Amino acid sequence: MGDLAIRVHDLGKCYRIGHRRRYKSFGEALTATLCSPLKSARAHLSPVANSNGVHEHDDTLWAIKDVSFEVKCGEIIGIIGRNGSGKSTLLKILSRITAPTEGYAQIMGRVGSLLEVGTGFHGDLTGRENVYLNGAILGMKNAEIRRKFDEIVAFAETERFLDTPVKHYSSGMYLRLAFAVAAHLEPEILLVDEVLAVGDAAFQQKCLGKIGQVANEGRTVLFVSHNMGAMVQLCPRALLLSAGKIVLMDKTEAVVSSYLSESSPLIPDVSLDTSSNPNSPMVLTRCQIAAGNESPRSAISVASGFQVRLSVLARQEILGADICIRVSNMLGTPLFTANLSSSMKGLAKIKSGVHLFTVDVPGHFLAPDTYSLHVGIHRPNIELLDVHDAILTFTIEESGSAMWQYCGRDYGNILVDFLWSQEGEAVAPR
Repeated sequence: MGDLAIRVHDLGKCYRIGHRRRYKSFGEALTATLCSPLKSARAHLSPVANSNGVHEHDDTLWAIKDVSFEVKCGEIIGIIGRNGSGKSTLLKILSRITAPTEGYAQIMGRVGSLLEVGTGFHGDLTGRENVYLNGAILGMKNAEIRRKFDEIVAFAETERFLDTPVKHYSSGMYLRLAFAVAAHLEPEILLVDEVLAVGDAAFQQKCLGKIGQVANEGRTVLFVSHNMGAMVQLCPRALLLSAGKIVLMDKTEAVVSSYLSESSPLIPDVSLDTSSNPNSPMVLTRCQIAAGNESPRSAISVASGFQVRLSVLARQEILGADICIRVSNMLGTPLFTANLSSSMKGLAKIKSGVHLFTVDVPGHFLAPDTYSLHVGIHRPNIELLDVHDAILTFTIEESGSAMWQYCGRDYGNILVDFLWSQEGEAVAPR
């Protein structure tokens, strides 16, 4: 227990959904009850209590159910899931904003939370007053808040507006000050929910840096975000929530890969309806990925390499056309692009009709992971003829016969066996 910051056991939160009828007066409510006594009685007798004594109805919703996990002191844990999976509900329970329906959550330390923009702020108070109010809510003494005050204001970049009521702040200013207070007042546990959803790119990078600094100082962080790049950058471990339950808790790369694969099922072969782009003189009609001359498939051995096959319809003769494919990882990072013009040493002259193009990608080039393929057809500097983002999704799998042992994602997505050389004679160490 000594090295644990959070222990969650069989946690569940149940909500009653639907609209409750409101009466204008006590008389109306009494009249409705007397007119339909059987209906009123059934409403009270129909619920069936579960093993925890919770009355379940057909119109109940378990936002989270049977959630159990532990977080050690100083860990930074990512929480991943689609909208409605229970991420925010979980953090609200850990923040003591919402009480659980069943189970329990033990928090060993002082908690600071940023669950929504300006949580804990009072709109009629100034920025200066809200810093002290929020610090007091977090259990800080005035001396501690004064010691951190200048640092908080400098981070939030709100010096000019410190004595203005925060209800007049823009959402960006609100967020900057709220995040600065939560991150600088040194709670042992920091809960952050979608802080990167608001604010400009510079502030988002500032937030990421501060969260990383907080974690490096030995404090515990639970971080919710749809930004998978930030999640991988910050969190060594993550848990995946789906329909209110934990489906995976592992290294962040594995959890992100599982989440993105679920969101983007593997697709090795797509035929396209050309009528959706009737005015373009050149369009893509089919796209496939396969190992060599085999049938299309979505799982390719790291050693075998693969082919990208493109079927293109030219409705008329095209001068100066180019076709390109781009492969990106599941975080959306482009890895490489291959252009028809590079292979042909210039732009193509393509006659009207259906044309088949094949791009050969060698083995031992892409590391084991999940990837997306993007296809574009254009006349450079003139017009874009057809474009398809993430048209195919495929995986590269470890085959056990690689030239050298694949050592995980720290090696990156591209496997390159560069030529090494040594000059001069070896010198014996002294």
